[in-house]
Amino acid sequence: MKICLDTCAYSKLSLQPRDLINCVDEAETVFLSSVVMGELFAGFSLGKHEKENRDALARFLDLPAVEVVNIDPAMADRYGQLVRMLRKQGTPIPTNDIWIAATAFETGSRLVTYDSHFSYIPGLLLIAP
Repeated sequence: MKICLDTCAYSKLSLQPRDLINCVDEAETVFLSSVVMGELFAGFSLGKHEKENRDALARFLDLPAVEVVNIDPAMADRYGQLVRMLRKQGTPIPTNDIWIAATAFETGSRLVTYDSHFSYIPGLLLIAP
């Protein structure tokens, strides 16, 4: 199975919850959106353990199954469609989370998240450990 981690899911990895660790360990591919990377780096720079957090992320990115996904035209198009759909149904969610959802769709992966607002997106396959 292919999974895509949102920012909260990556952050919880340091707490080592068994369900989340198993999900990551069993995944064929673990996608991390460049948007998630931006959120993580912002959090690191505002925190007290920036170097340790950057080092931990670097080790995670070195794992063979982990792949960073950058925004491309197809993903940007998907993002635009999701924005329109969410506004039309009256359920907007944070902009970065729409990009993360677009990443999951474009990679054909399940989104691992602890944020319930992703459930507003029809067809998005979610894993809530």
